[in-house]
Amino acid sequence: MKPIMAKPQLGYSKAKRKFEDRSRALEKKIEETAKLQEVTQEVMEGLVLETGFHDAFNDLRTAENELIEWSHITMTHEKIYKDNKQAIDDMYAKLNTDPQMRNRIIQLAMRVR
Repeated sequence: MKPIMAKPQLGYSKAKRKFEDRSRALEKKIEETAKLQEVTQEVMEGLVLETGFHDAFNDLRTAENELIEWSHITMTHEKIYKDNKQAIDDMYAKLNTDPQMRNRIIQLAMRVR
C-alpha cells in the first residue's frame, strides 16, 4: 500500500520528477548541439528555455518552499518540537543560507505522515 502524502509532499514529488525529466532533456540537447556547434552562453540560455528546464527549476523551488513551510507548521503540533523548539527553529532559520540544511529539511519533510 502506498503511503498517504500531504498535498505539499505530492507537489514536491511531481515538481522533482518534472525537474529531473527536463534536466535529462537538457543534457541530451547539449550533447546534440555540441556535435554541431560550440555551446556558448547564448546557446546554453536558448537550450535552457527550449527544454523547459528554467520553468521546471522555478516550479521545483516553489514546491520546496511550500513543503518546508508546511512541514514547519505541521511540526509545531508534535511533542518532539515542543521539547526541542529552539534547535528546530534554528534549523529552519538556516535553510536559506545552508544548502545542506535545506536538503535535510526537505528529506525530513517528505517523511512526515
